[in-house]
Amino acid sequence: MDSSKEKGVVGDTSLIRSDSRGESIHVGNITENSDGLKRHLGNRQIQLIAIGGTIGTAVFVTISNGLVSGGPGSLFLAYSIYSMMMALVNNCMAEMAVFQPVTGAFIRMASKWVDESLGFMAGWNFFLYEVLLIPFEITALTSVLSYWRDDIPVAAVIAVCIVLYFCINIFAVKWYGEAEFWLASGKICLLAIVFCFTFVTMVGGNPKHDAYGFRYWNNPGAFAEYIMTGSLGRFEGFLSALWSAAFTIIGPEYVAMVSGETKLPRRYLKNAFKTAYARFTFFFVGSALCVGIVIPYNDNTLLSILSGTSGGAGTAAASPYVIAMENLGIGVLPHITNALLVTSIFSAGNAFTYCGSRSLYGLALDGQAPKFLRKCTKSGVPIYCLAVTMCFPFLSFLNLSGSSSEVLSWFVNLLTAAQIIDYIVICIAYLCFFRAFRAQGLDRRSLPYYGMFQPYCAWISLAFMVTVVCTYGYTTFLPGEWDVKSFFTYYAMVLIDPVLYLGWKLWHRTPFVKPEEADLRWIAPSIDAYEAAYSEEAPGFVSEIVQMFGFRRKKAETGDSASSGD
Repeated sequence: MDSSKEKGVVGDTSLIRSDSRGESIHVGNITENSDGLKRHLGNRQIQLIAIGGTIGTAVFVTISNGLVSGGPGSLFLAYSIYSMMMALVNNCMAEMAVFQPVTGAFIRMASKWVDESLGFMAGWNFFLYEVLLIPFEITALTSVLSYWRDDIPVAAVIAVCIVLYFCINIFAVKWYGEAEFWLASGKICLLAIVFCFTFVTMVGGNPKHDAYGFRYWNNPGAFAEYIMTGSLGRFEGFLSALWSAAFTIIGPEYVAMVSGETKLPRRYLKNAFKTAYARFTFFFVGSALCVGIVIPYNDNTLLSILSGTSGGAGTAAASPYVIAMENLGIGVLPHITNALLVTSIFSAGNAFTYCGSRSLYGLALDGQAPKFLRKCTKSGVPIYCLAVTMCFPFLSFLNLSGSSSEVLSWFVNLLTAAQIIDYIVICIAYLCFFRAFRAQGLDRRSLPYYGMFQPYCAWISLAFMVTVVCTYGYTTFLPGEWDVKSFFTYYAMVLIDPVLYLGWKLWHRTPFVKPEEADLRWIAPSIDAYEAAYSEEAPGFVSEIVQMFGFRRKKAETGDSASSGD
């Protein structure tokens, strides 16, 4: 096998360079980056972080909004289509991130290969997206806790969450990775529970011995009418389900954001990106299918909760799974589901705290945020970036002056556009990356991760995401539906981002990067040298899990002793 393919070096010696400003340079087992971060995240941590950052309250609770608006058929189609589009985005992000596992990921790639102004816009868009998701998750957490009792001290819960997020992220990144490993494991358990619940009960394994199967796909039907009636109403129901999918289905950007702190990025990141395709199918499409099976879209309890006529909006009481459990007379399982939902939501907020601080740090490295934010602790934590990030969770206290459902709705609408814009930037960055490879006469097949069907994947996903971000607030333009507040919550980021882009471009006169001048070397040579000299044991995911519980470890240690004695 060609050595360049094995190590991930592009088959052109002109790419080998040792001068990388503020990037990762490693020798042997040294884990420090010259940018101040440290590579401490192992394989099992990376894999579970990839899961932990993608699954939050939307998968278990707010997915019911798409069910009510579109029905089970529309929900399944919408989540399937959007998952396929996200798979195309993942194909783009994987090729770039595995080749250049740089701190800041696609944010700095946009600056490096497209235009510094696009990187500036993308960085602040992603930062705002991440830090505003933290209060969203905390608000959801307080709502979920109210499932057990209404008199919980909301302010105290918010304060505890803020302190815990800070404590987990202030220490070395390996402790963040360890926390996410266990918290994400709880999410997997919760998914396994609700999936098993769906299958067992639909075939008759429930207190009522009712083998309901796909009954609700026939009555009240697979496709619900939304806003309008008839075929147009069913199509608008599908669109509403698609907007629900746009907020729920996320993923590749979270894997990329840990690339600057991954022990063996060529190997671990590649595995994480490759398993993303299965995650999209199993977690999101599977969830949409299960939700449409266990409860009808016109369930009275669900409708009354979502409409606000009864309590429980935003809580586990609004979860279609919990409502289905209660409808079937299952008493204990809703409480178990709610308990695991608490850990799931807490984990998502923790991941957003990490990504918010790292995205701000990436901006600082490129001079697009104040220089003092580059300061890192001895354990490799960007301390000032974390401090700035921790200011935003205090927005959760808005929950004290407004209903939780209103606050949740406001954050959902505001953040969906920012999230989709991130994917648009990833696609644009990839197209310029692809064009640079072609212009410089390089072979992409020599890359450590080769994305197939490119650049068609990038063009298709780019066109789809642009269409979604421009139209997902179309309801505000319907006759009699205009509302200034709704318009700005839907399109705030769509209006702010062009201002960020043009402002930086006009002030700094940044040029577009020419494909023949794009720096495709960047940190790749130093990463190749680091991994080639890496001498620590690098077990696979399953092996690392087994060793964590004490198995095979003795055998590995014996092998190490034998090799050192030779």
